[in-house]
Amino acid sequence: MKLKIAVCDDEGSQRDYLAETVLAWAKKNRHMAELLPYTNAKAFLFAYAQEKDFDILLLDVEMPEMSGVELAKKVRCENQAVQIIFITGYYEYFSDGFDVSALHYLIKPVDAKKLWPVLDRAVANLAYRERAVLVSTADGEIKISQADITYVEAQNVYVIVHTVSGDYRTRIALSKFAAQLDETFFKVHRSFVVGLKYMKKITRTEITMANGDTVPISRGMYDAVHAALIKYL
Repeated sequence: MKLKIAVCDDEGSQRDYLAETVLAWAKKNRHMAELLPYTNAKAFLFAYAQEKDFDILLLDVEMPEMSGVELAKKVRCENQAVQIIFITGYYEYFSDGFDVSALHYLIKPVDAKKLWPVLDRAVANLAYRERAVLVSTADGEIKISQADITYVEAQNVYVIVHTVSGDYRTRIALSKFAAQLDETFFKVHRSFVVGLKYMKKITRTEITMANGDTVPISRGMYDAVHAALIKYL
């Protein structure tokens, strides 16, 4: 696979090490990788404004002026496909990753045994974005990437497909629509199927999605949903 990867870290030795490790992984897996290093968030955003075709971002969380999390939020406003990996020395930043659908957090010092499997997952997710469902709406047939579906909601004989860019209404049974989706989706209620990657918080009674919407959980389903989320992560 051809990949465009950015490493953004204000510490030169860490930036060089990550770049070297990523390129070694790409060579081993026969990926054509273009790796671009950046010393800070502003330098990356300047380049990103010119070309937005990055596939994977490795971002240091603790950078001066603009943190990796703040940078990721700016990118996520218009790009849901890019795979974001945070590099940090502190566990307390983990919860911030939910807001930007981060793929993973890696604690410094990072070694290849930890980074390479995460990069493998990033590639799998990028390939997954090619998967789509065809939705029949009042405006005609619309192709929707599975990666953009946050959750699906049944309303009588219709299904509302909630996505990062808007909602689509189609006449189909929830079970039939859900059968088209892959293992990153989970039925949490008779009327709801959620995308595990967009789950931000889970309690015994409901799920809070990344966009703030809440979805109910059927009684007795918490353990199964929680297990599915842990497996996905």
